[in-house]
Amino acid sequence: MPGKSNFVDYEPLSNSRRARAPEGEEFGVYKPVGVESGSEPIRHTADDRSKEVSEVNAAKVMHANSTSLTRTALRRGHGLSFIGLFLFTMLVFFRPYEFSPWLAWLSKGALITAIATLVFFVPTQLGLENRLSVRTREVNLVLLLLLLCLISVPFALDKLQAWNSFVDFLKVVVMFVVMVNVIRTEKRLKALLLLILVATVILSVAAVNDYRMGNLALGGQRIEGAIGSLFDNPNDLALHLVTFFPIVIGLALGSRYFAAKTIYLLVAVCILGGTVVTFSRAGFLGLIFVFGTLAWKLGPKNRFLVGVIAVVLITLFLILAPGAYRQRVTTTGDESAQARTGELKRSIFLAIRNPVFGVGMGNFVLFSDKEHATHNAYTQVASEIGLPATIVYVLFLLAAFQRVRRMPSPYEVEKRKRAVPYLAVGLQASLVGYMVVSFFASVAYLWYVYYLVGYAVCLSRLYYDSQVRQKVVVE
Repeated sequence: MPGKSNFVDYEPLSNSRRARAPEGEEFGVYKPVGVESGSEPIRHTADDRSKEVSEVNAAKVMHANSTSLTRTALRRGHGLSFIGLFLFTMLVFFRPYEFSPWLAWLSKGALITAIATLVFFVPTQLGLENRLSVRTREVNLVLLLLLLCLISVPFALDKLQAWNSFVDFLKVVVMFVVMVNVIRTEKRLKALLLLILVATVILSVAAVNDYRMGNLALGGQRIEGAIGSLFDNPNDLALHLVTFFPIVIGLALGSRYFAAKTIYLLVAVCILGGTVVTFSRAGFLGLIFVFGTLAWKLGPKNRFLVGVIAVVLITLFLILAPGAYRQRVTTTGDESAQARTGELKRSIFLAIRNPVFGVGMGNFVLFSDKEHATHNAYTQVASEIGLPATIVYVLFLLAAFQRVRRMPSPYEVEKRKRAVPYLAVGLQASLVGYMVVSFFASVAYLWYVYYLVGYAVCLSRLYYDSQVRQKVVVE
């Protein structure tokens, strides 16, 4: 495409040179290197010519394979787009304007950063691949889900509320698409993970400290997240901590440095502490499934032993946890649990009554007795957008899980190359944790799972890209 190299965010990948057939081959005469044009050419027998033709054909096949693989590989680029994605993620996860009035001007920073990122992303993506996005199954499904959300707007009871919810979800989908196209190196993926890791540590430490100091919200019973929006509700905070915990475990196991392993494991313990002080029952269930998934994937030859160890660890976890926490996770008949059960039944009823288009995005609260959400991501989609959208949403989750599950086990590769497989195992556990915890939270349109699925898509693409490049080099 003309003018590609003039764009500041475009880094072309040069194609390998075409292998040329020896000059004069078409005439059955081969002129070796070093023979002048006026020299007498060397005549070859039929066997010699046959051997030369076989070598040339082999070279052509090798070149064809190399060219095909090179075109399959990820092209380098999107440097400025990644910076925009990184800054956007920092603003979404840290919300710095909440900590000081001097930073109030950053309240619109995420929106401005997202727009600026798109300004760089669109022309760069068209220059690199001649299309707006890679079309993985996850991308196709999330775009279909977005379309179903839009179609449901005219059928909503409160159309303005449905439209506003659609616009908010549109932002999530757009940045998800940017993410899966922009992260083209392992360094970029790790940089984004470390950024969110810092936010996770801050949230965990603040949660433990608030509980220790008695700074409790929600009627003086539970802590509130130190960072608002995504994490102010303790159940939503527990969802994030539960889903990020196995990622940290994957990073720890995949690191080749003792100091890094130690830091990651300390962070994991910190996250567990933060999860406990949220007093989230859904978070506790999520942790059980996360531990179970990690045990299943990391102990393929000793699963019984690993399972026993996991049970012992969970038992110790409950013993060492505060008494109020043990009491809460074993209580299922309190007022909160009954209210959630009521909203679950109502959301299922609405989904059955409005199976195709639902009642409209964000409109379930209009049908709730106490203006509550569904407290269930699956029935949230079913009641507000319809059953077809629920199928798409579930397939979206399963597609990401299957993607990382198909990646090789850490024990199938060399020890020095286990970082990516270990992270893939962590992402499997993260997605399982999300599927469990989101059964008790209305988070279907929020950032949590779209970042997780984005990690899965990017990690998979990076792994197979490295395999393609390695094959090209070998050939």
